[in-house]
Amino acid sequence: MPSRSIEAAPVVSLAHVAFAYGSRSILDDLNLSVSAGESVALVGRSGAGKSTTLKLINRLLLPDTGIVSVEGRDTREWNPIALRRRTGYVLQEIGLFPHLTIEDNVAIVARLEGWPEPRRRARAHELLELVGLAPSEFARRWPRELSGGQRQRVGVARALAVDPPLLLMDEPFGALDADTRQELRGEFQRIRRHLHQTVIFVTHDMEEAFALGDRVGVLEDGRLAFADSSCHS
Repeated sequence: MPSRSIEAAPVVSLAHVAFAYGSRSILDDLNLSVSAGESVALVGRSGAGKSTTLKLINRLLLPDTGIVSVEGRDTREWNPIALRRRTGYVLQEIGLFPHLTIEDNVAIVARLEGWPEPRRRARAHELLELVGLAPSEFARRWPRELSGGQRQRVGVARALAVDPPLLLMDEPFGALDADTRQELRGEFQRIRRHLHQTVIFVTHDMEEAFALGDRVGVLEDGRLAFADSSCHS
């Protein structure tokens, strides 16, 4: 059995990364490595660079200096569309397409990937079941007919549609009430145990970070000031 030190390269690596918006420095010598199947939570004050870090990983932004790698490749070398289709992205404001049914929202990436309709439909129904929305009840509904928590579940299902190896989550539960947040945290933990995705998520909630992250990193002054194993069971 190979030791951990010589296992496969990390799924995500940021090495000496700096990024600025104009004259305002956001990240300065940021270093982070995330292994396959790991869940890493990033916390920090507004403007600390948490969302910027996710955008760099997804090649929505490119670093000013340093290297951001996904699956061992510098993001500059990735085709942006190919990278984003291998990376599920869950946002606080999930942005479902109002003119598409819930089933079609979940299946949108699979459609872009050229999956045949029966396969798209089966995958959408499988994922709706996974996130606790019975397809018989929700597949043909419209986004406006769902609650905020239900729409957030659809957003998670959509991000998982083509089984991406990496899942990025930016304040995914931030706009929800406390009871719904707690319910979706439990759902997220259940899904992770089932799918074993590598996850990087941003939150302002330290309790949430330690509940859901295998490791927690605190971004401060553009650097990862602290990272340690979380204490959840």
